[in-house]
Amino acid sequence: MTGVEAAVRLTQYAAGGGCACKIPPGELERIVGGLPAGRATGDLLVGVEHGDDAAVVRIDGDRAVVATADFFTPVVDDAYDWGRIAATNALSDVYAMGGDALVAVNLLSWPRDRIPFELAGEVLRGGADVCAAAATHLAGGHSIDDPEPKYGLAVTGLVNPDRLLRNDCGRAGVPLTLTKPLGLGVLNNRHKATGEVFEQAVATMTTLNRDASHAAVAAGAVCATDITGFGLLGHLLKLVRASGVGAVIDASAVPYLDGARQALTAGFVPGGSRRNLDWVRDSLTASVSEDELLLLADAQTSGGLLVAGELPGHPVIGELVAGPPGIVVR
Repeated sequence: MTGVEAAVRLTQYAAGGGCACKIPPGELERIVGGLPAGRATGDLLVGVEHGDDAAVVRIDGDRAVVATADFFTPVVDDAYDWGRIAATNALSDVYAMGGDALVAVNLLSWPRDRIPFELAGEVLRGGADVCAAAATHLAGGHSIDDPEPKYGLAVTGLVNPDRLLRNDCGRAGVPLTLTKPLGLGVLNNRHKATGEVFEQAVATMTTLNRDASHAAVAAGAVCATDITGFGLLGHLLKLVRASGVGAVIDASAVPYLDGARQALTAGFVPGGSRRNLDWVRDSLTASVSEDELLLLADAQTSGGLLVAGELPGHPVIGELVAGPPGIVVR
């Protein structure tokens, strides 16, 4: 980290942080639900109906395009790490659909009169390094002068339409597997408040979901989503509603990052995590504590995949069950 980087705490220039700054899911659904276009028909295989991770358009018999865009405000103070995290997160939407990312373009907002522009170069370098590791072309993009820094990618990928991972294909009796531990929201919120660096969180947020996606497709899974700003409970609720099934979560089986529970106890809970829990309450039956539910609803940034199916090396945290869409946590 250079002297300039050490003197600038990027998280202090953002009202929110990472995927925790997403518009609340209930509000978003009301707006998107009223849109006249974007619903799956013909070659548009996945549209806006169920809030899936990306749009999918068929090209021909065994090829479809996956298209997505994702950007957010700084989640860590280190510019290079923020670039890596944001790029990893954006690529994840393609992997969550069972695809491979082909090409990406940068999306950058920067307050040129407030933060040295050389730090924007570090953000872009981080994004470029992640795309290189993912074998994804990175070519240009778009930038604007903005009072609040934001960065991400628009990503185009390819997928076999017969091997899609979707959030509306869950079936009762199938186990639920989680590929990354939770706790990113509370740890990132603690980092923003105190400046403490949590390397375990950075390592998790910069781990591509590519291998987990390939493993899910190879195992014959057809249903998955990634866990980001709406938390495990929020994204699971979208999945069970889209699939017309219920879900049971074994809270004791859910993995957490070191320090996550301590951050929760110390009060570093993002507002987005609380909004997530409020949103799912009417569909939730729980026999665990409020703190446990807050962790399950914690707003993740560049989290793992939630796969309807069993993946070797990753914990099974529950199962899909017959019945009306809803979640039981025990």
